[in-house]
Amino acid sequence: MKAKSTAATGEASALVRKLWQYCNVLRDDGLSYPDYVEQLTYLLFLKMSDEQAGGPVPAEYAWGSLVDLDAEGMQAHYVRVLAALGERDGMLGLIFRNAKNKIKDPAKLRLLIVDLIGQTEWTGLSSDLKGDAYEGLLEKNARDTKSGAGQYFTPRPLIDVIVECVNPVLGEVVCDPACGTAGFLLAAHDYLKRTNPLMTRAQQKRLATKSIRGVELVEEVARLATMNLLLHGVGGNAESELPITCTDSLKHPPKFQADVVLTNPPFGVKGSVTYTQDQKGNRSDDSLTIVRADFWVQTANKQLNFLQHIVSQLKPGGRAAVVVPDNVLYEGGAGAVIRRRLLEECRLHTLLRLPAGLFYAQGVKANVLFFDRRRAQDKILPSEHLWIYELRTTKRYSLKTKPLLREDLDEFLSLYRSDSVRNGANSEPTPSGSASRSYRVADILLTEDCLWDMAWSDESGEKRQPGLARLDELSRLVAEDLQRALSLISNPRRP
Repeated sequence: MKAKSTAATGEASALVRKLWQYCNVLRDDGLSYPDYVEQLTYLLFLKMSDEQAGGPVPAEYAWGSLVDLDAEGMQAHYVRVLAALGERDGMLGLIFRNAKNKIKDPAKLRLLIVDLIGQTEWTGLSSDLKGDAYEGLLEKNARDTKSGAGQYFTPRPLIDVIVECVNPVLGEVVCDPACGTAGFLLAAHDYLKRTNPLMTRAQQKRLATKSIRGVELVEEVARLATMNLLLHGVGGNAESELPITCTDSLKHPPKFQADVVLTNPPFGVKGSVTYTQDQKGNRSDDSLTIVRADFWVQTANKQLNFLQHIVSQLKPGGRAAVVVPDNVLYEGGAGAVIRRRLLEECRLHTLLRLPAGLFYAQGVKANVLFFDRRRAQDKILPSEHLWIYELRTTKRYSLKTKPLLREDLDEFLSLYRSDSVRNGANSEPTPSGSASRSYRVADILLTEDCLWDMAWSDESGEKRQPGLARLDELSRLVAEDLQRALSLISNPRRP
């Protein structure tokens, strides 16, 4: 696949630097990184709407109604614009609902509007350039750990490799039911554009308006996702449905089924809501109990509920890649039921075990599950294997100082593309020291809890049993916590 040109990457980086310089000016006003990116989102939408004939923003609230005012008048009118557009339906409502001006100094607001946003013809920029610039802002925001934005950001090299593995096809609907700032959806869109350079006009229109769908619970993040997609040329057409819906994915069964689901659902073991199959239960009128008749088992565990939801979201024959924390691999009770049902109703073929430090929550160990939903006539075959690739080497990663690079995943991608490796023909450690093993699905189903946290012989040759990987990781976490505690005792922070 073609990479973006060095020139295009340089242009996007320059634009990010320009946009970010103004953030440093506005920080004097107490504006945080997330606040700044949010204000940019409102103003970019107004400016691009103004550049398009027949844009969706009414004239009395459009960009032109702001730019000729003095600083005080501009600030007062900007507040009215945000309030009025937030009451609209459709795209305007999604972008501006509950929007507030957080720039307190009128002179700095005017500086942002006139000297930064107003100096660029945004619709004249390629969707790659302005989209990459905006995504660059989101990435810089995510790496600012003080803002907490990293919880919505999955490293782009990991996303790109996952998309290549799942291989979306032109005409398919790609969905992310916990889309954050739309990283998976954009990577899928870019992949489809790169792998189909000769699309017809009808195919281009379908890709831009019908093929990409996301759901996000947090209103502020949903607007960032929507803007991210718009800047990349997804949605924004009066004939298209909104690419992003702001709601709780788990509250209702999916309204549509997708060919491909790519997602990194929120981590956190317990939610405040319990999802149940029982439509006549004693707590059916309780706002903290939601009936999902399509779920296999009742639980308050968010990751387990997202797995059940994703299976419902997939068409028979559809494909999914889902990031999950380690507890999904071994948790008993509802977890054991869900693992068994997923193996029965889907072909779980690959498990990529990720090192800690890739996401905002430090110490969290995550995995990527790859599976296909079975069709009605599909049965579990004796030859089916679950292939596990172990990326948890001695390397350490972090979202900010040592991010995961594409080359760190090249070996995994190469082996993933080899059916013989994934189906058990090769069980030797890979040259890099990472481990790759295949296990028969029929054998896993024979175990009591259908554990997926498999382990194998260590360097000493001692045979280890499935489940010991979990004990090793728990021991390592305890040791790391003790080391941090001792470090704080030895070097207490002074006020």
